[in-house]
This record gives sequence, structure tokens and C-alpha cells, in this order.
Amino acid sequence: MINIPVRVAATVIDALNGGVVPRIGLPYITVGRDSEINALLYDADTMAEGGSAFRFVVGKYGSGKSFLLQCYRNFLMDRDFVVADADLSPERRLTGTRGQGLATYRELMKSLAVKTRKNGNALVLVLDKWVIAVRDEVEKSYDGEIGSSEFNNAVEKCVRDKALSLCEMTHGYDFAQILVLYYRAFVNGDGELKERILKWFKGEYNLKSEVKRDLGVNIIITDDDWYDYIKLFALFFVGAGYKGFVILIDELVNIYKIPQTVTRQANYEKILTMYNDVLQGKAKYLGIIMSGTLQCVEDNRRGVYSYEALRSRLSDGRFAEKGRRDMLAPVIKLEPLTPEQMLVLSEKLSEIHAVRFNYTPIVTRRDLELFIRTEFGRVGASSSITPREIIRDLINLLNIVMQNPEINVAEILSDGDFSFASADGRDDADDDFAEFTV
Repeated sequence: MINIPVRVAATVIDALNGGVVPRIGLPYITVGRDSEINALLYDADTMAEGGSAFRFVVGKYGSGKSFLLQCYRNFLMDRDFVVADADLSPERRLTGTRGQGLATYRELMKSLAVKTRKNGNALVLVLDKWVIAVRDEVEKSYDGEIGSSEFNNAVEKCVRDKALSLCEMTHGYDFAQILVLYYRAFVNGDGELKERILKWFKGEYNLKSEVKRDLGVNIIITDDDWYDYIKLFALFFVGAGYKGFVILIDELVNIYKIPQTVTRQANYEKILTMYNDVLQGKAKYLGIIMSGTLQCVEDNRRGVYSYEALRSRLSDGRFAEKGRRDMLAPVIKLEPLTPEQMLVLSEKLSEIHAVRFNYTPIVTRRDLELFIRTEFGRVGASSSITPREIIRDLINLLNIVMQNPEINVAEILSDGDFSFASADGRDDADDDFAEFTV
């Protein structure tokens, strides 16, 4: 039996049953994505050395894009990176006329996570860690009385010097001013001032007059410049003791769906700006991963490739083809999981389901082999069925068998009333399935 805490098992099964990716427990169910994860971890090593990386992860709905991003998110936090993620939507884009770009920035700041706070809202923890580290650094070389006004002045000078090192970046001076204010609020125990500063960092001020009144500065984070602050945060996080900053942006399809050509192209231009910054070395310690369907990337009429400057940068090289993948290319295309890999995943989920509901597993390996054969053997399914569809069917099957242990699995699978998840695909079955033997 798999050794997994009941709480984690419950989160995994309940999330998958609802069609979403769990935030925890992913190592227990990761199957068949070693090459993709290794490629992304190679990027992490580059970022830790002061470099940067930009990748697109593409695949059909339910193919495991979001799952891969969450796996990568967990790996990064375990390696002392700061991570933030956001799903695009009609209200959250990269740029827009109604502040949709700023809305994405706010979501990223809300989801900010580190190893010791994996569920988000980690900004205050990181800021406090930075202030304490600076104070400890000054304390080691300070000869006077620790905690005196002279000591606090020495710490503030060190804070200011470190903050001003960001001034070479766009908006770096304003960012540095806010950091010094945060130090003063921290030392004086001024919780109200800290909240106002956090509000500024999160991009929640709408008017310059408000921030002038609250903080004495005359600048706010806007829809036009939020990405500049992402680059600043990457440098700041490294100064706070982390390896780098990675943002994960999912659901690119919501840009693809924008009906106005001008607005859609403006978002692709923003992607191009970010892409060029990262690859030209203008951004340091920063990683950007964007995810969407193959169509929303490669469609030459509305997708990312409709913006010629991006198409020419991202298109496959002429030597890449099925079975000969370039995992260092900017676009990572997810290959379907094989029947064998889905069988391994089904075995894992069967055991986790038993832990979740505290019963001795009833479904045998032979039952799972029959289940996988049935799933991939459906008309057209072997070329189009996704892990999400198979997982939904498996949990449905496990639920039924748990509640009705007298029922034979073969009978359930052969029953016309069993509702399989739909698989949108061709009408002909893939002959490759014939190679799957159990």
C-alpha cells in the first residue's frame, strides 16, 4: 500500500474527481513526464546562476499541462525559488483597456509562494526575512549597543544601500524608497504602515493621490508597467536569499479568444516584450512559463503564431518531428501518456483512493488492465483520450466498486449504462493500441 497521509490522499482524490490539479501530493501521482520536468529543471539551474528562461508548455485540454506546471512549482519551491502563478481569463490578461494586465499582476502577488509558505501570500514573509537578514549582517560588524538608535540608523543605511542597488532597473528608485519605508515600519512595529506598503507592492492602489497621501511617493504600479516590477522582484528575492523568481501563466486560450484583433495583438506584443527581455539578458534570475492548447499557440489566424515576430521565434526547427523532440526549444509539446503509463498511474490512484476512504483495495491489477484496455479501446479514444478523462472514469469506477463490493469490475465496464468521459477525436481507433500488452 502506498504510504501517503490521509489528508494528502483526500486532497488528491477530491481535486482529481473535480477535474482540477491538486496543490499537494503530486509526487505520489507523477508519471511519464520525466523529460519535460528535467528540461524545466535545467532552466532552474540557469536562473540560479543569474540567467533567465522563457518556455511555453502546450497540449490539448486535459493532457496534463496544469499538472506539469504544478509539479514544476513544487520542485522550484523545494529548491528555494519564489513562485507565483495565475490563470488568464477575460478579466486577467497581459494588457488591456480595463486594467486586465494589472489584474494578472495582482493575482501573481496574491499567489506568491515559497518553501515555508506554499499556499501563497508569502510576500510579507519574504520582506520580513530580508529586513532581518540585513539587520543580522550589520549586527555582526557593529561595535556599539545593539538596538540603539545609532544601530537602527546603521541598519537603515545598509537597507538603503542594498535597495538602491536596484536603481539601475526601470522604477528601481521608487521600489527602493518603498523598501526603506518597509524597514522603518518593521522596526517601529507600525502594522498600519506595513499594510499600506504591502498594498502598494501588490498593485492595489488605483490613484497616485492615494499613495501620495499614504506613503509619500508619487507612483503606482499600472497596467503598462507591471512587468517591470516582476523583474525588480526577481532581483530583490535573490537579495533576500532565494535562488530566483518564476511566474507560471496558464490558460493562454483566453488571449486566443479575444474577439478584437487589436487587443489580441497587443497581448501578443506584451509576450514578445517579455520573451525578448528574458532571452536577451535584460531580466535576471527570472523564469516565465506560459501554458495553453496547441491551437491557441499555433493557429496562424488568431493564436500566438498570428504575431509574426513570435511565430518566427517559436516555430519548430526543421529537424524536429514526432519521436525526435527538442526539449531545449522554447515550446514544449506534451506527448500523450501511453497505455502502460496510464496503467501505472491507475495503480497509484487505486491505492490512494483506498487510503482516502479507509478500505482495503478491492480492484486488482487485472481489473485495472481491463479498465485501461477498455478506455483506450473505445472508438477513436486511443488517439484523443486524455489523462483527465481516464482519471475521471477511474475514480468513478473506484467509487462504485467501493460502495458495491459485490459487483464485478468486468460487468461494470461492459455495462452500456456506465458513463465514460467523452473523448473528442477521430472515428477510427489507433492501431498502436494493439501493441499494449498486459
